[in-house]
Parts: sequence; structure tokens; C-alpha cells
Amino acid sequence: MTEEVIRVRGLRMRYGQVDVLQGVDFEVRRGEVVTLLGPNGAGKTTTIEILEGFRMRSAGEVTVLGADPANADEDWRARVGVVLQSWRDHARWTPRALLSHLGTYYEPYSTPDRPRPYDVDELLTMVRLEEHADQKVRTLSGGQRRRLDVAVGIVGRPELLFLDEPTAGFDPEARREFHDLVHRLTDIEETTVLLTTHDLDEAERLADRILILATGKIVADGSADQLARQVHKDAQVKWSIDGQHFVHSTSEPTTFVRDLLARHPNVEDLEVRRATLEDTYIALVQSVESGQGIAPIDAFAEAG
Repeated sequence: MTEEVIRVRGLRMRYGQVDVLQGVDFEVRRGEVVTLLGPNGAGKTTTIEILEGFRMRSAGEVTVLGADPANADEDWRARVGVVLQSWRDHARWTPRALLSHLGTYYEPYSTPDRPRPYDVDELLTMVRLEEHADQKVRTLSGGQRRRLDVAVGIVGRPELLFLDEPTAGFDPEARREFHDLVHRLTDIEETTVLLTTHDLDEAERLADRILILATGKIVADGSADQLARQVHKDAQVKWSIDGQHFVHSTSEPTTFVRDLLARHPNVEDLEVRRATLEDTYIALVQSVESGQGIAPIDAFAEAG
């Protein structure tokens, strides 16, 4: 079985009289990309900050890279990378100088299996800042500064990387390049990634698993396809024959399409559509917040 990098059991967090987290349970295995989704105020940032060791929990058990983040040592911190939503950078530094300086803090924690830090030129190329390496940080655009945030987060070649809204401010090309970088980190560097995002398309593209946090608990855990099948059992099949349009909902779209084509070889405009992650997320959160739980929801099929 793949090693667990993060293990959370019964995690609780109370602010005054308000229980933000009410018994959160989940795990993340080595090499996975896991996305934590949830409505505003659900406790995503609180959960991440507890895992990073930046916030003390009220109750529960948390293990990250074999240690409790609440009292982990500097060796543990050298193995963890963090990309925050915003980072107060040093405007008078250049990206090259800043990354070179930060990299020195990781040198004592280098190992034969995982040399630290990254070579600065390699890192600048990875985040597409090589052409801006010697500019003052204050002259960089918002998107370029965000790339620098990512570089700062991974300069120590982390085993576990936390990403909080990592592509905020990225244009579509930069976002695609960032997705390629995440795949490189997981495929080549064997980095485990836990990220939060409001971009559901990004979550669907990147995540091996998606966790949905609502009402203080993890209410769903699985791939985008698994969650869609859990919430919306049926797929929609649309087609036309001689200009007449048809729609049918079915839990076995492959079998239905095969039979349809056998009976009507003149089918046109055939389309099979399952619920998107956005469809699934909205339906699931609304169902949980209304107290209905996560039983299969027929709204997607009815929408056709």
C-alpha cells in the first residue's frame, strides 16, 4: 500500500463558540495531487494551516510526513513547501538573488536521495522566469510575481507541497504551464501536492482525488468521475435523426449508444455528457447544507 504522507483523524477547530471543523478525517498518499474544495468559510484555510504547523488545532490527530505539525522540527519544515495566496516579497531583490538566498537555508537538509535546494537557473526555467531573473521584483507583473511565489515554495525541493489558490492572477497560458509544472513535480520529483482552489476546472485537471469540505466535515472523497457517479448516477445522451432532437438519461451510456446505433445507423450529432465537477460540487454542497446528505441527486438528469 502506498505510504500515507498526511493522516487526519477527528480534527476539530473551535473559534470562541463556533466549531469550524467538526471531526475531519482524510489521508493523502505519497505522489498524489489532492484538491480540497469547499464553500467560503468551510474551514479549508484553517485545515491547511493546521497541516502546515501554522495553527494549533482544538482536538484530533494529525500526522504529516510522520510527525505532528504542532511540534515538528526544522528538518521536517525543510521537507515541506508552502505557496500562500499572497507573499510579502522583497521588492528590491531580483528573483535570482532572492531564490539563491532562500536556497541556502535548505542546504543543511540536503540528502543523497533529495539534494536541496534546486539549482537556481533550473528553478527559474521551471517557473518561466529565466528572462526576468535579474529584474527587480517590484518591476514584475502580477502573474510573474505569482510565478515567483511558486518558485519560493519549491526552492527546497519539498516532499510535500501546499498550494493555496496557486494560479490566482495567471493568464490561461501561464495556468497551463503551471499545471505542467505540477505534473513534473509529482511524476519526476515524486512530490505530494495538497491544493485549494476555486477554479473547479483546475481541480478536475490536476487532482487525483478531490475532497469536499462542508459543514465542518469531509463530505466527499474521490476522483471527479467517482464523485459525479456518486451524485449523478445517469449520463445524458443527446442525438438527432432527420432533424429531430432526442435526449435520454441512462446509467449505462455505452450500452445505450451501441444499441441506438444498431437500430438507427443514421444518427447525427451524438453527444454523451456526464455531470461536470461544477455540476457535482454545487449539487453536493447544496444537498449537504440543506441536511439531505449525499444520496444520489437527480437534478442533472432532470435538467436535460
